[in-house]
Amino acid sequence: MGGGQQPYVGVAERRTRLALRHRLAPAARGARPEEVAGALVALHGTDPATVYLAVGARLAEQAKTVAETERALYTDRALVRMHGMRHTVFVFPTELTAVVHASTGLTVAARERASLVKDMAKAGAPDAAWLKEVEESTLAALARRGEATAAELTQDEPRLREQFAYAAGKSYEGVHTVSSRLLRLLGVEGKVVRGRPLGSWTSTQARWALAPEHPELDVAEAQAALLRRWLTACGPATESDLKWWTGWRVTEVRRALAAIGTQEVRLDEGTGYVVDGDTEPVTAPVEPWAALLPALDPTAMGWQLRDWFLAPDLRPALFDRSGNVGPTVWWDGRVVGGWAQRPDGEIVWRVLDGAGVGREAQAAIEAEAARLREWVGTTRVTPRFRTPLERELAG
Repeated sequence: MGGGQQPYVGVAERRTRLALRHRLAPAARGARPEEVAGALVALHGTDPATVYLAVGARLAEQAKTVAETERALYTDRALVRMHGMRHTVFVFPTELTAVVHASTGLTVAARERASLVKDMAKAGAPDAAWLKEVEESTLAALARRGEATAAELTQDEPRLREQFAYAAGKSYEGVHTVSSRLLRLLGVEGKVVRGRPLGSWTSTQARWALAPEHPELDVAEAQAALLRRWLTACGPATESDLKWWTGWRVTEVRRALAAIGTQEVRLDEGTGYVVDGDTEPVTAPVEPWAALLPALDPTAMGWQLRDWFLAPDLRPALFDRSGNVGPTVWWDGRVVGGWAQRPDGEIVWRVLDGAGVGREAQAAIEAEAARLREWVGTTRVTPRFRTPLERELAG
């Protein structure tokens, strides 16, 4: 990490970088979903609709959003939906599969397998050797089928139907099916990924597919590679931002920062980091822009410290109790309100008190709402994690 006087990167510069690098300004919009995902590193995939809405907000030709995203995910396999940082499902460019698996998945996977074996043992269910047999049989069945639902896989491997009690005697006692726990485990281990949904692009029921083949990378090298990729897209960022986004220990974050030769900069929050050579201000002109971003959008969820684009007094209306952001309205690099879709398909939005936007902003936001309504059409989109303002606007 560089020494000497730290360059200052102010809020205006950070918002300009966000507009261009996150493909939000109209002049910076992408031509294909692969371009958008590559620019953002990862799209939140917990709620499938988020992937399409996040891509659509950043495509020059928004009408192509669904067809092009499905092509990238399920025909060309240029994008893959898999477990990543913080034990969360994301959509990544396929070339990042090995990096994500080694940098963030291995530790979680080991913990998940140990937990499953322990839970089964407590319930008197079969042991780890039995589980390994079922796993190998399931993967073989999936290889034959190409894609399959959990129900279809149980036809090939009936032992997936086995059930065992979980947390007996506890208030949260329940019954788990081997298929649900095992397929989730295989996803965390990087052996399977989410495939084509059973319904429309908003469906939460997905088929499973074998993960793309990838080499096993050194963990430290993979962490350095992922951090470089993310800082290129999202820098500058603080150590707290990096630790939060990756889910790594602080020692891992510091090791990766040192490995890629980052430069320190001064932010309003304190010391930040950029990739080497990325301290100069962006000189490309950026006209004021508006955007309607979905719940869990990677830009809104990209940093732990968000005051530079999201005023603290706006947060109670826009986040749920677990810290998940809802649909947001942006004007020129900052969040100014939220939006929702009503049962009849109408896109409604509200600028929150204190956001301070004028007529130009109101007109630009209205145009974005119309653009969103046009490509979404009759499809009903309800966020998986609902927030106070979204619920109120949706009616």
